[in-house]
Amino acid sequence: MIFDQPDPATDDAAGAAPAKGFSRRGFLQAGAAFGGGLLLSFKVPPGLSGLLAAPADVFAPNAFIRIATDGSVTLIMAPVEMGQGTYTSMPMIIAEELEVELSQVQVEAAPPDRKLYGNPLLGGDQADGGSTSVRAFFDPLRRAGATARVMLVAAAAGTWNVDPASCRAEKGTVLHVPTGRTLTYGALAGKAATLPVPAQVTLKDPKDFKLIGTPAKRLDTPGKVNGTTVYGIDVRLPGMKVATLAQCPVFGGKLASVDDSKALAVKGVRQVVRLPDAVAVVADHMGAAKKGLAALDITWDDGPNATLTTADIVTQLETASQQPGAVARNTGDVAAGLASAATKVEAVYQVPFLAHAAMEPMNCTVDVRKDGCEVWLGTQVVARAQDATAKVTGLPLDKVQVHNHLIGGGFGRRLEIDGVIRAVEIAKQVDGPVKVIWTREEDIQHDMYRPYFYDRLAAGLDAQGMPVAWSHRFAGSSILARWAPPVFKDGLDFDTIDGAAQPPYALPNIKVDYIRQEPPGIPTAFWRSVGPSHNIFVVESFIDELAAAAKKDPVEFRRALLDENPRAKAVLELAAEKAGWGQPLAQRVGRGVALQSVFGTYLAEVAEVAVSKDGAVQVQRVVCAVDCGIPINPDTITAQVEGAIVFGLSAALYGEITLKGGRVQQNNFNDYQVLRMNEAPVIEVHLIKNTESPGGMGEPGTSALPPAVTNAIFAATGVRLRKLPIDTSLLKST
Repeated sequence: MIFDQPDPATDDAAGAAPAKGFSRRGFLQAGAAFGGGLLLSFKVPPGLSGLLAAPADVFAPNAFIRIATDGSVTLIMAPVEMGQGTYTSMPMIIAEELEVELSQVQVEAAPPDRKLYGNPLLGGDQADGGSTSVRAFFDPLRRAGATARVMLVAAAAGTWNVDPASCRAEKGTVLHVPTGRTLTYGALAGKAATLPVPAQVTLKDPKDFKLIGTPAKRLDTPGKVNGTTVYGIDVRLPGMKVATLAQCPVFGGKLASVDDSKALAVKGVRQVVRLPDAVAVVADHMGAAKKGLAALDITWDDGPNATLTTADIVTQLETASQQPGAVARNTGDVAAGLASAATKVEAVYQVPFLAHAAMEPMNCTVDVRKDGCEVWLGTQVVARAQDATAKVTGLPLDKVQVHNHLIGGGFGRRLEIDGVIRAVEIAKQVDGPVKVIWTREEDIQHDMYRPYFYDRLAAGLDAQGMPVAWSHRFAGSSILARWAPPVFKDGLDFDTIDGAAQPPYALPNIKVDYIRQEPPGIPTAFWRSVGPSHNIFVVESFIDELAAAAKKDPVEFRRALLDENPRAKAVLELAAEKAGWGQPLAQRVGRGVALQSVFGTYLAEVAEVAVSKDGAVQVQRVVCAVDCGIPINPDTITAQVEGAIVFGLSAALYGEITLKGGRVQQNNFNDYQVLRMNEAPVIEVHLIKNTESPGGMGEPGTSALPPAVTNAIFAATGVRLRKLPIDTSLLKST
């Protein structure tokens, strides 16, 4: 497989009907590609997600398949590759229906174009997030591949003047079964391009899959191992300079003054760029730029947030949570249920601000010219990057070219365009291309952070220990209210309440309400597992509290509430079985469980945790059961779960961004710690395979991990932790 980085599923799995009002003939269009090949463009039907409003021009094509005369198949990729395996799973989907070897498929990163490459699960925006890649494109890619196959078979049958039913496609060729004659796809591509697009095609029955569902090796691995893969930070251009920057350490502050005389004396430093709230040093290389930056004498005007602390923000959230919010769900009569309850349980939960801390720090290379601008970076929102560049430069959109690259860690950070804007602002003052690189310290202290949330919960149990009332109110930031304002309606958006408004359990009386409270002085953004990163911790911790109050086993308590949710029950039972739930453990070692249904995927995790007498926490083992519908590549699913668990465990044990004097106190991995190799638990992943529509897999493993761990800590010590990260001082044995 070749990865060409250009220089300068939501229907049923098999034979699904198109979305209502959607024409199959309008779905695919055929034409002659440059050089005489077959070009198929496919259009995603509107209204697939029900989450965001469909774009106005819902039938604009959003991806292309190109079959060249040499038989190669090129997929122009709308989703970006940032470690989640899309550059393997997407070709597997195409290759399955097209009947080609995976090695015959090439991938190109899509240029910015919402009409061609908009994500139907994200309202048509050209964005890659929310574990949507396979969910959005599974069925369209299958239909595009199947249609191309049917047309190639028809072209061969026409060439031989035989019945298409006597022909079969296999391994990039068409075989005439009675005579054994063959023609390659490359030889047929030109003729196929002249044929009408069939109104109906039959998709494979999942039982006949050859590629989908099999463990395929990641096809982007060799380039990452041998160093040939080019990330945004690897871009090198003739005459390129390198810049690094310091931004006002207080959000909302300004640059008061700077003495750059010592910086300009550093060998290799070429220029100092001043912006209203930042200063950058431009040099021949990063070493000189960093030395020059350190030599600057900067005075900041801290502005209105100069005294802000985390405690101030928590106080605001606590106050906000005392008032009713926008109602996300109100089923039954919670007040009556609480009044009749034999046992009442109340709790307050909190989760902190979190940074992304991707291995590849923020970077962006820009070349601003009078007649145009080029940008090189790795981004999850390539069209927004183009928009932002055009706005900052004042150039028409068609004069801005964006080259997207593989990403060394996204986690939602690269769904934002603040870095693009900053880099273009600097580049406007530089002659020639300049690569702007954030230091690790700048990257962490000027991130856009997972919001802080403050939750109040109350529940009632009847005499048999079964829930009769559930009340959940929480306050915090709405990211979508800023990122996609039309989505925030009547005080709610789907992401902020995801995992809270629809827990997997049968609860007869439930009310969930939300208060939007934006924190001053600190920007918020999506973080891996987004809304569920907060809600699953709270819901799964509190359901565990109810099990304890009812004096019932946590797994059995959950199982009794899942009769109407068989897929959730199945993953719960599988995880418990594989983890040896109920088997005896050593003193101060416990098992905890968490269950969720988010991103279209059902997942349960059981954590086995040891707590020493001095409070140190060691997660020894995590067992995960997953039902993500049809698994495209089981190896990638397993890898995503493993990575997500490590990511979530880092947050549970250590993750916390705090403010003092308006400044983020953490600055590097010494004080914003991530899990070390010697701390990593044994991880087991068990898949439940079925033919349901594919669910997302990039994020679910993260959100289930923290409550599984804190529930295990409760089992080991009797201490209930309602705030993250884990405070080990509360776990010391007296």
